[in-house]
Amino acid sequence: KEFFTMTNKDRIEGKVTETKGKLTGDDSEELKGKTQNKYGKAKDKVEDFADDVSRKVNDFFDKKDDDKPRH
Repeated sequence: KEFFTMTNKDRIEGKVTETKGKLTGDDSEELKGKTQNKYGKAKDKVEDFADDVSRKVNDFFDKKDDDKPRH
């Protein structure tokens, strides 16, 4: 898995935007950054879940193939 995925990009950009908002006193920018960061975290969780389901489905079918009698 790549270190900088699209979701990591959202999280990094969000953190930068949040920090910029804090430094400039711009509450709107800070909130925008926090929201983008949370969005990135949510995307990470969905991606991890999809990977887990995909792995389990593949394992299931691999096992089914192993259980078939060989001719």
